[in-house]
Formats: sequence, C-alpha cells, structure tokens
Amino acid sequence: MRMILVGLVAVLSLSIAAQTKISGVTVPAQPQSVQGLVMNGIGVRVKYFMDMYVGALYLKMKASEAAPIIVADEPMVIRLQIVSSLVSSDVMKEAVNEGFEKSTGGNTAIIKAEIQKFMEAFNEPIKKGDVFEIAYVPGTGVTVYKNGTAKKTIAGLAFKKALFGIWLGAKPAQEDLKRGLLGK
Repeated sequence: MRMILVGLVAVLSLSIAAQTKISGVTVPAQPQSVQGLVMNGIGVRVKYFMDMYVGALYLKMKASEAAPIIVADEPMVIRLQIVSSLVSSDVMKEAVNEGFEKSTGGNTAIIKAEIQKFMEAFNEPIKKGDVFEIAYVPGTGVTVYKNGTAKKTIAGLAFKKALFGIWLGAKPAQEDLKRGLLGK
C-alpha cells in the first residue's frame, strides 16, 4: 500500500511540474484535444502593451525550426487562452484575417472557403478565460475547440499550413510569441 501511495505522489508531482505558468495562466503539459503530444513552447501575445492571450504549441516531438512544423503532416495543436477582456469575437476575427494575409503573402483566394468556415468558430462571444485549441490531425484536418467543445473542422493540409503560419511563419503575429512557441 505504501509503495502505491509513493508512486501516486510521484506521478502527481511530475504532472504538476510539467505544467508551466505564464502571465497568470497555468498551461497544461499536454493539450486536451489530441493525445500523445508534448508542449513545444509557450508565449504571450501582447498588443498595445497588454497581454491578449497565452499561446502554447504542442507537437509529437520538440522542434525549434518553424518551417518544418508548418509543412508537417503530423498531429499538432496551438492552444490560445484569452487573458484580456479586450479580445472579442470581432477582434479575434480581424486578427485571424490579418494573420492569413501575412501567412499567405496576400494569397488567400485558394483557401477562401476554408478561412470563412474557420472564422465561424469565433462567432460566439469570447470572454477572458476562454481556451481555444486549434488541433490538426492528418486525414481529418483542423478542428477548433472552444473550452473543450469542437466548433468547426476544416479539411486540408494547405489550410493547416497557412493557419500555423499565422504564428510560425516569416511574418508571424508576433516575433516574441513565435520564439516562445518554438521553445527559444
């Protein structure tokens, strides 16, 4: 019995230690939506000198180079936890549209229908504390989860590449956030 208790305490200690706290948010070591991934890195999206959301990137294996992650046809998740009441549905949609423009070099026409479907995941009001997991699974596509509930699934590797390019591309949402997600 004592060995079981010692083992349980050790496991709980490891899981607690594996979590990371940043900007007042405790980020889990693994995403809720896809099993078998590890936290690659975390960062904070700052705008107008204010924290907007805490981001985390989860991959099968840690990686520090953005380009291979963007093009990989492997399971991965970007987790966004809203930490500002300034982030509304409209603000999120505007930021995502701007992100796709930068990510694709203004070439969004080929994924226009996918972008419109993706934006529908942000139609409901967004409030401080909401958690979005944007999960890519090969053969299924990108599924957007809000607070653990699947909202939309968008097929296509080309869409996934443009989407993950928002945070990891040559013109990311924010350089500091990109470095954080890459574990740098």
